[in-house]
Amino acid sequence: MTNQPIFYDTTLRDGNQALKRPWNHNEKEIIFRQLLALGIKVIEVGFPASGEMDFNTCSSLAQQAPQDVTVSVLARATKHDIEQAALAVQHASKPRIHTFIAMNPLGLEHVLQKDIETVTDIAVNAVRYAKSLLPANGEVEFSVEHFGDCRENLPAVLDAIEKVVEAGADVINLPNTVERFRPMDFIRMVEKVHERIGDKAQISVHCHNDLGMATATTVESFFAGATQLETTLNGIGERCGNTNMYEVAVALYNSDIHVPLRMNKFYETAQLVSQMANIPIWEKAPLMGSDSLAHRSGIHQNGANKTKGLKKGQYIAFSPDLIGRYDGEHIGFTGQSGKSALFDVFQKSGYPFTMEEAVKFLPAAKKLADEKGELTLSDLDRFYRTEVCHVTGPFELDSFERISQGKYALSFYKDGRFCEVIGRGSGPIESCVTALASLGVAIAIVKYEQQMLNDKEQESAEAVTMMNIRQNDKEVVARAINRSTTRSNIHAIFNGLNLLQK
Repeated sequence: MTNQPIFYDTTLRDGNQALKRPWNHNEKEIIFRQLLALGIKVIEVGFPASGEMDFNTCSSLAQQAPQDVTVSVLARATKHDIEQAALAVQHASKPRIHTFIAMNPLGLEHVLQKDIETVTDIAVNAVRYAKSLLPANGEVEFSVEHFGDCRENLPAVLDAIEKVVEAGADVINLPNTVERFRPMDFIRMVEKVHERIGDKAQISVHCHNDLGMATATTVESFFAGATQLETTLNGIGERCGNTNMYEVAVALYNSDIHVPLRMNKFYETAQLVSQMANIPIWEKAPLMGSDSLAHRSGIHQNGANKTKGLKKGQYIAFSPDLIGRYDGEHIGFTGQSGKSALFDVFQKSGYPFTMEEAVKFLPAAKKLADEKGELTLSDLDRFYRTEVCHVTGPFELDSFERISQGKYALSFYKDGRFCEVIGRGSGPIESCVTALASLGVAIAIVKYEQQMLNDKEQESAEAVTMMNIRQNDKEVVARAINRSTTRSNIHAIFNGLNLLQK
């Protein structure tokens, strides 16, 4: 497919009018500038005839718009509304008047109380009048309001659309004003419009999300001939909202369609709109929700870890970087998680941990998660200290004190019996090992590492010791954590002694 989608944003009109506290002039300017930063080229800035404030805002934004951006305003199919719209966009480099009237049977009978022929004449006259008030490069968009409800009288509506195009409409917008049916019903109607008018006018769709399928309907409408896609930021709008811009853009991108937007600004935009609209982003919201990059099932976590860094992830629908989410995928540990998740969460949190340890400590971690739900960072810290870095058994350290250079006093309990011995060596670790050996407890340190936790905060920095300790033909990995590097090392040795007995 060679057509490129045109994103027509109606956040400042259709989205704003649905807010519990609509934005003022300054707030609208902030959203307008963000739309420009995203690369949106057609922006509906408001409904000038609705009041003085909206008229002034529309006029101001029209003057601020770059030369390559079309500024559109809404007008009912009345002389007064159209005149107000023309005045509001007169200073835009590329002005557009968007006029509309309903043609669905329910609206004709009960709201307008007019027949389709009369409404067709109103639509034709409105388009002609709007066209007459605009400069040569000005455009008129006409919306068949409630087009999705025009299944019963579609032939008459197609005739009306054809006459509106002949009257000068540049864009024919087909709103699914209230989503009632499955997407394919609406898409087949879009196809019929495309068959009737061809390239005489651009076809647009404007879908609401009453049944949760606005994104699907909008995306598939593009492939049915609608090149202009009317969306809003964060999907805000009446009732359940309008089509969400980000979802449509990513779905098209994934379908190998060039999307002419700066998608890496989507995430920052979503956060801005959420704050300004006072509408939190649901944690399960596609793309933007806090859980949209989270994996908690063990199977999913394993697949996510094994495809990390690839262009396409096993259990993720998009690259987080694509939409400006640099937090990346999140592995959350619950009772449904596996060893890969336990390994990943400790690694990402900065705690040294091996896959072998993940296998070993998985049952205890799952038991804790079953009791508490998803483990928080503080839960993980507590688990690491009590389970990984504190191993109970026959050996219990009492004290380890330096007497002089290369000489240390070690006291401990073994099977409840108090032991006290002097050890000598080039440092604390060697001195402790020689002290134990003198009592018949022979071990070898075959691998040693130490790193700091919270090393940026000197006062709270802690040493984490990692040791591979061997006794005869058995080897264990021992951990310990302490503010003192020496205490951390000696605790690790005693944890290792207890692990060797298990």
